Amino acid sequence: MTDYQNNANGNTLPSIPARMLNEFVYCPRLGYQMWVQSEFADSADTVDGKAKHKRVDKQSGSLPDAPEESENIHARSVWLTSDELGLTAKIDLVEGEGRRVTPVDYKRGKRPHVAAGAYEPERVQLCAQGLLLREHGFACPAGVLYFVASRERVQVEFDDQLVARTMEAMKEFRRMAEKEEIPPPLADSPKCPRCSLVGICLPDEVGFLEHSGLEPRPLVPALESGLPLYVQSPRAYVRKSGETLVIEEEKKKVAEARLGEVSQLVLFGSSGISTPALQECMRREIPVTFMSYGGWFIGHTMGSGHRNVEIRTCQYRSSFDTERCLKLSRSLVAAKIANCRIMLRRNRKTDDPATQEALLSMQGDMKQAMRAGSLASLLGIEGSGASRYFRQFSTMLAGNGDNAPDFDFKSRNRRPPRDPINALLSFAYAMLAREWTVTLSAVGLDPYRGFYHQPRFGRPALALDMMEPFRPLVADSAVIMAVNNGEVKREDFLHAAGSCAMKEGARRRFIACFDRRMEQEVTHPIFGYRISYRRVFEVQARLLSRFLANEIPRYPNFLTR
Repeated sequence: MTDYQNNANGNTLPSIPARMLNEFVYCPRLGYQMWVQSEFADSADTVDGKAKHKRVDKQSGSLPDAPEESENIHARSVWLTSDELGLTAKIDLVEGEGRRVTPVDYKRGKRPHVAAGAYEPERVQLCAQGLLLREHGFACPAGVLYFVASRERVQVEFDDQLVARTMEAMKEFRRMAEKEEIPPPLADSPKCPRCSLVGICLPDEVGFLEHSGLEPRPLVPALESGLPLYVQSPRAYVRKSGETLVIEEEKKKVAEARLGEVSQLVLFGSSGISTPALQECMRREIPVTFMSYGGWFIGHTMGSGHRNVEIRTCQYRSSFDTERCLKLSRSLVAAKIANCRIMLRRNRKTDDPATQEALLSMQGDMKQAMRAGSLASLLGIEGSGASRYFRQFSTMLAGNGDNAPDFDFKSRNRRPPRDPINALLSFAYAMLAREWTVTLSAVGLDPYRGFYHQPRFGRPALALDMMEPFRPLVADSAVIMAVNNGEVKREDFLHAAGSCAMKEGARRRFIACFDRRMEQEVTHPIFGYRISYRRVFEVQARLLSRFLANEIPRYPNFLTR
């Protein structure tokens, strides 16, 4: 048997899993995202469901090769596939005698008190299993739904009406898959809040941006289950021990972290990691990123990568559309200048005429950016806005008494940075680029194919695009906080050959400051709910994918209030 079926155009489509048919009938968008786009996220309900399925997921017994034989049948975890139906299923339990059998499907909750005995998605899934058994030569007039929480069995008759509904759902599901046509999100549905994919689907957000008139409910991605783990010592080695990551220096344990509490693993310089630890991080989808000792982002591992090819197809298609690239680039640059202007207006320590003039000129830069006729002219406008901003950057730094001259900042310089503030800024931007590269990879986008920054020398062009509006809000803000709070001082920097770099202790303190900023909750300016900057990145990345797939008319930039 094969898991693929020829369609009318001669192409092959995988057989529809009966479980996915359940999701499609429940919510067409959910079924499409899970089956076609391979999107999935655990929730309390899905974890509980897996636990309650452990017994039936253990295969035991088998179906007879000759259904006519009169013998008792009790087989668990039975896989069946039909080329004719284009359907496949793992049936929890098959009971019967001889040719007459009954599929039993286990459900984690309680029996619903509805006229049909169960909701339509569950009955359609069970009917699909019955059709598969019929296709394999068995008589299957009905099935049973067993509700674990209430320990009740509900019999479902496979009448003509249910069979017709099941076949109709399969046909519609296959049609959408062939056309790569994602269904629209449900409007203000009570199904959405408990859905495990709500943070991926963003139903209220997409609907709001399509001018549905409905205010978004606070449906946000699931809470972060862990925090980044940074390993900075060049002598450090990370290995796996049971459910923990152990950090050693010269074969002596210096720290450990539970795998379930780690969201990212960041290795600096020559610090190493064992193969079992790396493989376990890949299995758990914990990204492992590598930074140079000086803080440059080198790369990251993400296991087998995201399987949603549709998103990347839309991204690549749009990246070759010159007009669309320019439209998106204009908004990103204008948003960056706007956020720089707001940062300067809020945090300046003086109110001199030069600062006022810069604020006024940056307002003009924003308007020019939205009218730019090419990417080249947009680069010039961005450069002018950045120059005005950095000329006033020192006005946001608090005077620290005798330490005030330590952070005298005149202009932006890099490669290498020549003063402490530029060293901090360069390191913060490298950290921001790493965060965006990991986020974009996690949602299925290619961080190396951008729209404003052109792909060259292997740089993560899309990550650089997306971080533009967040440079002042996250990276610059972390630098200002670290300096004004006294977390970094003059003695924390090394000067050699015209360059400046942080010492290890200062870098550790600044990483903590940067992470505090990433975890700080802010009110989303469009949707009105409060989430951390780290979750803002994910929401913005998913909104970009919705824009590239033409689900929303424009990409909504994050503009701080």
